[in-house]
Amino acid sequence: MTMTISPIYIWVGVLIFCLVAEACTVQLITIWFAVGSVGAMAAAAMGFGETVQLGVCLAVAIVMLLLLRPIVRGKLLTTVDRTNADRILDQTAIVIQTIDAKQETGQIRLMGQIWSARAADPNDCIPEGETVVVTAISGVKAIVKRA
Repeated sequence: MTMTISPIYIWVGVLIFCLVAEACTVQLITIWFAVGSVGAMAAAAMGFGETVQLGVCLAVAIVMLLLLRPIVRGKLLTTVDRTNADRILDQTAIVIQTIDAKQETGQIRLMGQIWSARAADPNDCIPEGETVVVTAISGVKAIVKRA
């Protein structure tokens, strides 16, 4: 007694595998092959051979990938919330301890917080009370230039 598995069950397995893979990666790649497997399942139900089923699966997946992925990806992209560190970029601050690039000392007060600061210009010395703008962050230090 020979037992054969219906092609429909194979495509159901492909569908489940693709959905699980997409759930794990969220890259919008395998979801299109899941849709393609539904097309192949329909071809199998209509009695077409394995070659046609595979062709339908690949054709549907590629068309879906090329046409819909850019649209869906654009809708799913969310804005990135800035962290506390990112929020200080391009903000003005007051120097509360002289920033001496050569001695690697200095602090600023920004948004109620005190940050260690370094001058963007390695030869600059920014006195206490001066207004500066944060241009970058390096580790835990704000890199600043005169406002």
